Amino acid sequence: MIQAEELVGAEWAEWYRLTPIQRWHESQKLWRTYLTLGGSLDSESDTQSPFFDARKARPRSAHGRPGVRVLRRGRI
Repeated sequence: MIQAEELVGAEWAEWYRLTPIQRWHESQKLWRTYLTLGGSLDSESDTQSPFFDARKARPRSAHGRPGVRVLRRGRI
């Protein structure tokens, strides 16, 4: 008999063994971690969309906070 680990590896095999409700709870933990680390649920702007308005679109920083400037002190 073929083992799940042989097909998808140990980590995925563990995931597949979970029940649907257990997977749901684990996914919720992942989303909380993502948001805690600064992830955003805002969608990316689609520049190809006929509804795209370049005047309203602003680039977002990777960490979801206002931009930060690096100040160089001393010599390099």
